[in-house]
Amino acid sequence: MPQSLSKVYTHITFSTKNRQNLIDTEIEQRLFNYLGGICKGLDCFPVQIGGFKNHIHILCTLARGTTQSILLEKLKKESSKWIKTVDTKYHNFYWQHGYGIFSVNPSEINIVEEYILKQAEHHKTKTFEEEFRAFLKKYKVVYDERYVWD
Repeated sequence: MPQSLSKVYTHITFSTKNRQNLIDTEIEQRLFNYLGGICKGLDCFPVQIGGFKNHIHILCTLARGTTQSILLEKLKKESSKWIKTVDTKYHNFYWQHGYGIFSVNPSEINIVEEYILKQAEHHKTKTFEEEFRAFLKKYKVVYDERYVWD
């Protein structure tokens, strides 16, 4: 085959350092848009971006020439630098060191989009920690609890 074709959807999630509630209503939409711009700059088409107070969810494609680690490094590094310039109250804004990135079946894109859009409602009953553990269980990720949160 002379042409290389790819369409890989990913669901990315990561939190603020120590899961601090730093993503307020003043900044959240601008932050989501900024993250979408970073994705676009890497040819990773953003489908839906959202989150809640202490974490982010990004549903995007993964470009053929972009690795997961490069995408996550750019998302976290560039958005952290940017948000610090928006207002002095964000000068101590940092993302956690780790992240979760999970493959998404194209037939479930609408389900993941809806899930991301309903983060505020969803987190009335579930913490980010509970949500993240559920993803790890769903995707059968082997992990050590001691290293997930620090």
